[in-house]
Amino acid sequence: MWKLKIGAETARGDGGGGGGSETWLRSLNNHLGRQMWEFHPELGTQEELQQIDDARRSFWERRFERRHSSDLLMRIQFAKENPSSANIPQVKIKDTEEVREEAVGMTLRRAINFYSTIQADDGHWPGDYGGPMFLIPGLVITLSITGTLNAVLSKEHQCEICRYLYNHQNEDGGWGLHIEGPSTMFGTALNYIALRLLGEPEDGLGAVEKARKWILDHGGATAITSWGKMWLSVLGVYEWSGNNPLPPEVWLCPYLLPCHPGRMWCHCRMVYLPMSYLYGKRFVGPITSTIQSLRKELYTVPYHEIDWNKARNDCAKEDLYYPHPLVQDILWASLYYAYEPIFMYWPAKRLREKALDTVMQHIHYEDENTRYICIGPVNKVLNMLCCWAEDPNSEAFKLHLPRILDYLWIAEDGMKMQGYNGSQLWDTTFAVQAIISTKIAEEYGQTLRKAHEYIKDSQVLEDCPGDLNFWYRHISKGAWPFSTADHGWPISDCTAEGLKAVILLSQFPSETVGKSVDVKRLYDAVHVILSLQNTDGGFATYELTRSYHWLEQGGG
Repeated sequence: MWKLKIGAETARGDGGGGGGSETWLRSLNNHLGRQMWEFHPELGTQEELQQIDDARRSFWERRFERRHSSDLLMRIQFAKENPSSANIPQVKIKDTEEVREEAVGMTLRRAINFYSTIQADDGHWPGDYGGPMFLIPGLVITLSITGTLNAVLSKEHQCEICRYLYNHQNEDGGWGLHIEGPSTMFGTALNYIALRLLGEPEDGLGAVEKARKWILDHGGATAITSWGKMWLSVLGVYEWSGNNPLPPEVWLCPYLLPCHPGRMWCHCRMVYLPMSYLYGKRFVGPITSTIQSLRKELYTVPYHEIDWNKARNDCAKEDLYYPHPLVQDILWASLYYAYEPIFMYWPAKRLREKALDTVMQHIHYEDENTRYICIGPVNKVLNMLCCWAEDPNSEAFKLHLPRILDYLWIAEDGMKMQGYNGSQLWDTTFAVQAIISTKIAEEYGQTLRKAHEYIKDSQVLEDCPGDLNFWYRHISKGAWPFSTADHGWPISDCTAEGLKAVILLSQFPSETVGKSVDVKRLYDAVHVILSLQNTDGGFATYELTRSYHWLEQGGG
């Protein structure tokens, strides 16, 4: 049976799959808010195991009607660990009946009482933050290349990942960008590859065969999008010459350059940073028998006959949100035909090596300042792959491994990779505000006290080290993150909601909700929020807007 572990207890043990140990985990606050699922074959009564089987079967039978999980595995666990102490009856009111204050009060108490039972011991509310269907494939590809797939993911992990992929396969055999999306080449090719790397045969449950048919019927994997081309290239089932260039030398350019990557939004910047490293090295993982087989399975023509130059701009119509503007095609062609051939040879190759070193410095800075969680799941696995490509035996790579488990969540639909390492702080601030708005918050002092402690201990207390301008980072002292302090990226709306929650809580007696946040820390939070106001009056998310609207005309 699967067990959700929270906070400090996640540093003990290895998640059931050898994913890491306390030696390779770093934390600012004893892993507050960390969520990790661990498999224990000895746990679970017959009744609990039957509940889980029933939940899985129900999801499978209704998977095309109801795409989202109900987090039933977590709820079954919490129902046992945090049983409700109150038995408040449900209030039923007829359409013509007057709604009385007593009925509203009972309903609110019943709701808050239930909500308190699914609060974690450290004060936050755990939950499923899945949805995107392109995250698990990147993880599986990276672990496969680095030879750590079976060390990090136990057979139980792999089984649940396969369950998730099968549950969210569309009726036509493909997968979308997310669980509610229509099938795309990006989603279908990557998830097909993930299943094959996890050991599923070409005709696995008939679903794998159906997925391959979708790929071939839509032109083959050459029609995958740019991110997909990159993933297939590092795996060895697509040639780097079929990619539009991502030259790492752009990181050596002066910041005055309008298209400097330091001007990109951080989520975009932190993805193209490791991508440029892998492209610059033309990194390719080991060519195994499975890779050789995939080269035959994914394309409509023999692999050696593919026109990789033509494939650079090939994109399935299902994936094409907006056609390339002419200026972008000219740029890509110029880089491909004129720029890249020069930088493959000495003496220009020395500049490439310098650029790759610079890129790795920025990757290591991001890793170290997020305790190897990284800003999100895409750059998490890309950074990890870059660390391995730089040195397979590096400490950096070893520090990455246990943090994979921070992103994995299991529910009745299987195991997914979340879009963040959770939404702990964000959800907790809104829960506090909602409880306080009921005017009966004093009755739930213990719940509010735990939440208050979580919010206080999740505030970012220091800026990142060094010259923030050099690292293209904004101030963060006083901010609140979306998830945990170990993640640490500052966000304006999370800071605003965190600030609002602690101010509301300060109006209650400390005996009820705990000691209020120090006023200096409130000022720090306000300072961060104001620092994120753009010149047009609006507020940015993580960083001020650094680029220009006219660049979008060339970017599409």
